[in-house]
Amino acid sequence: MTNNMKIVTKKKQWKYLFWLGPFLIAVGLTVGLVSEQWGLIPLVFLIAGIVISGLGIIWQSYETNWWKRRSTQAGTNALVATLAVLAILGLINFLGTRYHLRTDLTETQLFTLAPQSRELVRVLPQPVKVWVFDVNQNPQDRELLENYQRQSSKFKYEYIDPQARPGLAEKFDVKNYGEVYLESGDKRQLVQTVNENERLSEIRLTSRLQQLTNSTTAKVYLLQGHGERQISPAKGAISQAVQGLGDKNFTTSPLNLGETSKVPEDAAVVIVAGPKRGLFEGEVKALQEYLNRGGNLLLMIDPNTDPKLNSLLQGWGVRLDNRLAVNVSGGSVVGLGPATPLVTEYGQHPITKDFDNGNSFYPIARPLEITSVPGVEATPLLRTKPYPNSWAESDLQSEKLEFNEGKDLKGPLTLGVAFTRKQPPKSASTPQAAPTPSPLPSPTTQSKTSPTPSTSPAPSAPPPTPTPSSQTATESRLVVLGNSEFATDGLFQQQLNGDVFLNSVTWLSQQDQQPLSIRPKEPKNRRITLTTTQGNLLILSSLLVLPLIGFAIAVIIWWKRR
Repeated sequence: MTNNMKIVTKKKQWKYLFWLGPFLIAVGLTVGLVSEQWGLIPLVFLIAGIVISGLGIIWQSYETNWWKRRSTQAGTNALVATLAVLAILGLINFLGTRYHLRTDLTETQLFTLAPQSRELVRVLPQPVKVWVFDVNQNPQDRELLENYQRQSSKFKYEYIDPQARPGLAEKFDVKNYGEVYLESGDKRQLVQTVNENERLSEIRLTSRLQQLTNSTTAKVYLLQGHGERQISPAKGAISQAVQGLGDKNFTTSPLNLGETSKVPEDAAVVIVAGPKRGLFEGEVKALQEYLNRGGNLLLMIDPNTDPKLNSLLQGWGVRLDNRLAVNVSGGSVVGLGPATPLVTEYGQHPITKDFDNGNSFYPIARPLEITSVPGVEATPLLRTKPYPNSWAESDLQSEKLEFNEGKDLKGPLTLGVAFTRKQPPKSASTPQAAPTPSPLPSPTTQSKTSPTPSTSPAPSAPPPTPTPSSQTATESRLVVLGNSEFATDGLFQQQLNGDVFLNSVTWLSQQDQQPLSIRPKEPKNRRITLTTTQGNLLILSSLLVLPLIGFAIAVIIWWKRR
């Protein structure tokens, strides 16, 4: 009996000895926190305390069979489950801060930046900041700016109260609340003024951002004098397309070759938009010479017109078909009839690389026929559906469009083509261009190299100063579209019509820094416009008719159950 009591007493002493573990842990933590140095002394206390506490837990569980109790097992399972849930939540939060996954379920991807915006922000050459001088921070505007900021660390934004920081407001010359400015280095530009009725626009922000970061400008000339589409706002004009070029940092000017007889040297692109009358032979030669020296040309030719450009187009392997493109499954979709081909198939080309299966439509278009020409690379851009959904109609006077075997051409039809042609470098000792197999006439270059033509070079004379196009081999580019109405005011902003035009000009300008992609889309207007009669009818039906019908049904049910 006495021996058993001694054993129990020793066990109690060991039990009290294990309380030394938590004490040593507390001492180690206190020393480390107070001294702010986790050296040898606090680590010794911590390790000793942890070891003693661990031994105490093991000894206590062995003496009392603590691990075998049902309550211990249930508590352990609950503790492990709780720790697992906390670990999973912590891991999800960690991954959420490191990786962003967002899904936009709106019809037009309203809360997703367009490819052009994403590409532009990702390759920003220097930091850019958006200043919003407004007291109220609209959630929609903040979400748009957050989307930009996610693409690059060089994009920042900040909301400023003009009254709280008058010096900054004076620096930007802020006059009203809601003004939004872009700043990059020492450059500043007003984007727009936001208010309750007008929110921050991705189209405007991307356009101003492109203008601010792109220091180079390209000159675009639009041919005039043959009934082409007007530049200023008018019926059938392309003023919206011209404005879109301005937003992409292009400068536009009219060009009348009947007055100048030569395309200006600073022309990055020349646009011929829907001429109704034929060009003079001298004007066609001027365009040929422009292409031969590395120029870029956009031709938009409508049906039932003859611009007299066959000699130019023949050298590139393209022929304008005089028939009318018919798409029985496309025009009805947009409500413009079968003479409006709806295009959803695009070629593998930088102009249409991000179009996927998007829609673009071309009212009254003509097909194009392509043949292979040595040295010229052709890529179809726009193709209609195969027959019987589309064909080229030869009888333009018929009121009923039907396919006639032998006269009409079965689809798919090509409505747009992009061409490239490498230009050989011009030797300084050879004043005349070498003949090429192309049927295009050779440009007259002698008058540029010497005042008097000569059939033999003068070795003693210093070589003339070469133009940029004659220093190295250049590339001429040509885009031919069988329609110009798709770029007119009203239709330019529909679907991908404007993207086809702007991307064509951008690609033709040969500016690699310019993004070629789909422009940002504005939200669709879902408002319903009702007349006074329709509004009154809607009020009566919702406030009087429907409640009466519900009351009548309730009375009938009550009567049957009575």
